[in-house]
Amino acid sequence: MRQAERRLAAATARIGVATAELYPDIRLGGSIGATGLLADFGEPATHAWSFGPLISWTLPSGGARARVRATEAGADAALAQFDNTVLQALREVQTALSRYAQDLDRLHLLEQAQQQADLASAQNRRLYQGGRTPYLSSLDAERTLATADMTLANAQAQVSQDQLQLFLALGGGWEAAAGRTDPTAAR
Repeated sequence: MRQAERRLAAATARIGVATAELYPDIRLGGSIGATGLLADFGEPATHAWSFGPLISWTLPSGGARARVRATEAGADAALAQFDNTVLQALREVQTALSRYAQDLDRLHLLEQAQQQADLASAQNRRLYQGGRTPYLSSLDAERTLATADMTLANAQAQVSQDQLQLFLALGGGWEAAAGRTDPTAAR
């Protein structure tokens, strides 16, 4: 977005430059010299000086006005590109927020499922130790708990990745922080 904004600023500045060509160019100038015979060189009568304005004005023509219109069209194109960049950035943020919210909801559900699997595994272990259920039932509950733990870990990793994507979509990045100094380091 910063790049698109800078391109837009440059395009609008070019309009001012092109418009300035429609107005007169005023300069002040001066000169000092000597004129006369070589034998009289250095005498006060040979000294000459001049000072005055120089005004040049190209009468406004179709070419100058066409350049102004062309730069205005370039600025309009830069504005459209800037608008497109902003909309794209908003879409990226919206997508990242949506994905983060969905994966966060999924994480909470998986945490509940993992807690239920943990309770079921502990209960099956007690029932097996009490001789009320076969070992296969306890082993199956342990397998379900291990699967729930693995699924939960994957969901936590996905939420972390979603946070990173959201941070980047909001304009964060490591290259921006590289130029900054630590304010506590100067103390």
